[in-house]
Amino acid sequence: EDEQDEDGEEEESERSEGQLEGVLDEDTAAEGLHTFGCSAPGTGYVYLHLELPGRELRDISILSGYVHLQKLELSSNKINDLSCVSHMPYLAELNASKNELTTYFNFKAPKSLREVDFSHNQIPKMQDLSAYQSLTKLLLDYNEIEEIRGLEQCHSLSQLGLSHNRLSAIGGLHHLPIALLDLSFNQIEKVNGLKSLKSLRRVDLSNNKINSLQGLEGHNLLEVINLEDNQVAEVSELKWIEDLPLLRVLNLLKNPLQEQDGYWLSAIFMLLQVTDLDLKKVSVEEKVAAVNKDGPPPEVVAAEDHRIQLLYSSRQPQRVLD
Repeated sequence: EDEQDEDGEEEESERSEGQLEGVLDEDTAAEGLHTFGCSAPGTGYVYLHLELPGRELRDISILSGYVHLQKLELSSNKINDLSCVSHMPYLAELNASKNELTTYFNFKAPKSLREVDFSHNQIPKMQDLSAYQSLTKLLLDYNEIEEIRGLEQCHSLSQLGLSHNRLSAIGGLHHLPIALLDLSFNQIEKVNGLKSLKSLRRVDLSNNKINSLQGLEGHNLLEVINLEDNQVAEVSELKWIEDLPLLRVLNLLKNPLQEQDGYWLSAIFMLLQVTDLDLKKVSVEEKVAAVNKDGPPPEVVAAEDHRIQLLYSSRQPQRVLD
């Protein structure tokens, strides 16, 4: 009888553990709490940050009671419901990457939410984010999104990641203050939809199906363009970006135009402001060779290069020396 009782207790314990597997409890949550500080309303001292990555969590509903959190890290779990975030009015940063989410922002918007990472999930479409006007950073890489939408009211958004999705066109980004944009590893064929992004500084369009650089012109703050592994076939396409004053880094590796005779010097001549081309530093000697081959006297080029460098320096943050 004693053996039967013991076996029964073990089975019951196993069933209990099975029911609780992946369910966040207070003891586990306590292990991830840190950064003790003043609460947002200033009413007392509380833990402001919670980090619980890689815990095999599925159910985090207990976090509805953690109303003072300002930073929440939940990456590499098995979560598909974030409704508990509705009860965190002061949350500023949320990392829910590498989970099992099929939708996002399915919670009441914390007014202070600035940075969100939903990469590596199973999200099929973007939703209206007009309630999230404080967002500055949104990462949606490695999902199943086919169309950019719902960002029209995100007037603070400066970084957007949508690499490794199913996008075939660029749209829905009108007049946003985006400075860093990653649309790599999609099926995009044309560089359109970027015209109104006047703050754009870095754009990654690598591993798409783009055959023309038209659409990149007029971005006077653009410093870095990555177009590796596309279908740009003619050196003449560089005309669309030759007047970008701050362009410093351009990657056109794995494009057909590289196979043209004289590509390297022709590209350098058209883009004398560029310092890194196809992951290689452009030397002064190469600029001189390009100019001697196709352009005006070297002293004219040197003067123009000096003017460009001065312009670039004037646009950089200045610091008063001690």
